[in-house]
Amino acid sequence: MPQYLSPGVYVEEVQSGARPIEGVGTAVAAFVGFAEHGPFHRATLVANWNQYVQHFGGFVDGAYLPHAVYGYFANGGGAAYVVRVGGPQEGAEPKPPVTNPVRLGGLRVAALPGAGGDVTVEVADAEGENPAEDRFRLLVRQGGKVVESYDASTRKNVKNYVVSQVRERSKLIEVAEQSGGALARPDNQSVSLPAAGSDGAALPAVVDAQEYLGDPEARTGFGGLESIDEITMVVTPDLMAAYQRGMIDLEGVKTVQLAMISHCEQMGDRIAVLDAPPGLNAQRVRAWRMDEAGYDSHYAALYYPWIKVFDPAGGRNIMVPPSGHIAGVWARNDVERGVHKAPANEVIRGAVDLETALSKSEQDLLNPIGVNCVRAFSGRGIRIWGARTLSSDPAWRYLNVRRLFNFLEESILIGTQWVVFEPNDDRLWSSIRRNITAFLTEQWRQGALFGRTPAEAFYVKCDRDNNPQESIDLGQVVCEIGVAPVKPAEFVVFRLSQFSDSTSLVSE
Repeated sequence: MPQYLSPGVYVEEVQSGARPIEGVGTAVAAFVGFAEHGPFHRATLVANWNQYVQHFGGFVDGAYLPHAVYGYFANGGGAAYVVRVGGPQEGAEPKPPVTNPVRLGGLRVAALPGAGGDVTVEVADAEGENPAEDRFRLLVRQGGKVVESYDASTRKNVKNYVVSQVRERSKLIEVAEQSGGALARPDNQSVSLPAAGSDGAALPAVVDAQEYLGDPEARTGFGGLESIDEITMVVTPDLMAAYQRGMIDLEGVKTVQLAMISHCEQMGDRIAVLDAPPGLNAQRVRAWRMDEAGYDSHYAALYYPWIKVFDPAGGRNIMVPPSGHIAGVWARNDVERGVHKAPANEVIRGAVDLETALSKSEQDLLNPIGVNCVRAFSGRGIRIWGARTLSSDPAWRYLNVRRLFNFLEESILIGTQWVVFEPNDDRLWSSIRRNITAFLTEQWRQGALFGRTPAEAFYVKCDRDNNPQESIDLGQVVCEIGVAPVKPAEFVVFRLSQFSDSTSLVSE
């Protein structure tokens, strides 16, 4: 209490006791994968596609991370964190650029990092009459046009030695001697060079499951995401790129996806968005899901099949994992309808086709085991046609129920921090009940809770019954909250029968 020492009028600010609970964000994705350049293993915040390009570069042939992030923003995603993998750990020696050299006789020829795609090298006869056996012409083409030309030789003691010339002049390729063999003039031929990364390669030579798992202390991989509380979705599109290129087998895919699920379960406020392996039909996906993967978690959702999108790097349509686009649809759904609405029956923007056109009978095999299908409907586009988790528990079968509870728990957790160290008495319990009731009432008004009245939709109990003297002596405040979430109308049934107006017949 303030002391009043002289007569006068005093104005004081006092707490009203009402501390509104604000809803937390529900649509912040974390992406882990391969990029053209940028920092390795450190989570970097990007708010739009342009920021991603500034930090990590654009589309790269063979990498799915750029397509996933682009699809995320195109479908309504907001902020995202990106973790680039495939590079050296902190303090380790940098990996040499992965250039995938092509052998030409006794030479190794490869594209330089940053050269881009569509680079070919042609070996042709040297100009002039009766050239020496060691001489030849080396033509470098990009986009079908000759951009570099060399009058080359395989002799080391001449000025037009091919290795020295290319090293000094070329901006697109590098040439080295093939170790352990005689250096001879290559035969006339034309070969295409695989694109290289810009600073260690977008597609690394080797990546293992441990690089995805990371280290919480060093804040790498999934471990680096533990310190970022606002993340609600975790996506690893380039896990499938590693699988396609033989860096990781299906057992490795399972290891990484189980680590994603474990991370989300441990954090308790995020969902793992999983991709099915490519090239599988519905029966094979069912077998993989049930017999090989065997996931059982309400913190994960699995989507099938892959979607076809336009690839600016190659100028053609390619198949990509759907997880990045799916995360964007989740974000759009949360903004337009709310986290309580199942993120299904929604169009996937940017998808032009599907890897597999599923029928109803094929989805009948997959929906009961928690595989969310993506299907194409005539006149309605390509849509997400499933909203289940990978849990065997019926209480957590639906994805929107899990995400709604994540939202409610995190909002109440953050909105009641003021309670700590307050006097543990009836006034405190009353304030807790009042604040949480006001928050849940607003959620009920928005349609997130089931019931005709707030009393049917939820209850909040914080009084002497659940806070006996023993709990007070331990410094504990116990508040019990029960909510009735809305669940999606997954199966809509109309029962039709014939109707005969028999009363009219009687009156006649």
